[in-house]
Amino acid sequence: METKENQLNIIEKFSRWIIESITVKLFSIGFLILILLIPSSWIQDLIRERQMRAEEVIREVSNKWSGSQTVSGPILVIPFKVKRKIDHGKDGIEVQESTEKYFLLPEKLDVIGEVNPTVLHRGIFDVAVYASYLNINASFQRPDFKQFDIDETLVQWKDAYMIFSITDLRGINENPEFLVNGVPKPTEPSSNIGISVRRFLPEVNSLYPQSTQGTTDLSSNGIIAKLGWLSADDFTGNTSVKINLKGSNRLNFNPTGKTTTVKLSGPWNSPSFDGEFLPEGRDVNEKGFTANWRILHFNRPFSKEWTESNTQLSGAEFGVKLIIPVDQYQKSIRTSKYGLLIIILTFISLFLVEITQRIRIHPFQYILISAALIIYYSLLLSFSEQVGYNYAYWIASTATVTLISFYSFTFLRSKKLVAIFTSLLIIFYSFIFIIVLQQDFSLLLGSIGLFLIVGVLMYFSRKISWYGDR
Repeated sequence: METKENQLNIIEKFSRWIIESITVKLFSIGFLILILLIPSSWIQDLIRERQMRAEEVIREVSNKWSGSQTVSGPILVIPFKVKRKIDHGKDGIEVQESTEKYFLLPEKLDVIGEVNPTVLHRGIFDVAVYASYLNINASFQRPDFKQFDIDETLVQWKDAYMIFSITDLRGINENPEFLVNGVPKPTEPSSNIGISVRRFLPEVNSLYPQSTQGTTDLSSNGIIAKLGWLSADDFTGNTSVKINLKGSNRLNFNPTGKTTTVKLSGPWNSPSFDGEFLPEGRDVNEKGFTANWRILHFNRPFSKEWTESNTQLSGAEFGVKLIIPVDQYQKSIRTSKYGLLIIILTFISLFLVEITQRIRIHPFQYILISAALIIYYSLLLSFSEQVGYNYAYWIASTATVTLISFYSFTFLRSKKLVAIFTSLLIIFYSFIFIIVLQQDFSLLLGSIGLFLIVGVLMYFSRKISWYGDR
């Protein structure tokens, strides 16, 4: 009998040790935190999936309206014949004749444009598109063929034309007006005008704020204007282009002039000026924006004239971006990365309450609280798509803190303890909100905040008898 009673006493003591042991409690809480990493990663995957869906909608709407536009030109193109002698020995000398092209950029290029944005809606997503009116004036100097060893008698003036490069021809919604020395010239569209330009890809493909925008080289589309010159005497250098151009997200320009000036304005109060050059002057207010650029040929990586086909006019684009920011996804991802920190701080707070107040909290109660802390991020994401991140954060935070606070009455059983626990949760979520908004100072604020939290934990745990000593 004594043996059985001793065995029962040992089992009871062991069971009591498991229930009351601080070490076992810490290990069980730590194990639960590790398990919660799995749903936390699911939440981040859900946020990325929703962001990809938003980007897909933006691409679909942009493709149907017209894509981002990059404007280059006008550029003067003059064909010339080249004669090459080929010695066939006994068979004599053969003269082969071929046609090449001489390209010339303007001395001065002035662009005045008005951008009228429109917000299109697809479900819960918004896409920024625009209709622009561009008035472009260019002046050319007479070509100097000698530096390319071009025989002026072989220049085909009758075939001379000008090209005006546009990324997406679908954006032209009215016939452009192309004037050379005040005389209208007939224009035709072309999908291959003999040059390559670099087009900016939409930034919405970027998942993280630090990601850089991509570019891609592609054969340029545009319009061609036949000049109808008969000889060098018909050359004139004054050209103007007036065009109504639709596009999405961005309107960019290539500084093809030896001196290029661009002035843009529009009723959009949150523009972003990007590319290789920032505007010399800008004015952004509630009514809209005005921006001015002035770029010299010293600033660009391509020459004024050339004869090689498919020369790339790249590396010097600039312009305005009208993308509606979908930063709720970026902010939600950043917030979810602090999810583990919130769970740890909440569990530590409850653990200290258990130790200091001798209150037992069942592991299942920890699980329910952690479930509320995880579902919080789903609430944040769904509400942020409807009302924006800031409002969504406080809606989700208030709902979660209220739920956990009412539930804590079941085990804390003291209004004072519930009030303290609720205050801690409010402090935790307010702290994370400040860190997320203050991107430039997030590391500094986060480090200081965590240091203070550790200090507070040390202070409140200083009198705890960890080994049961009295």
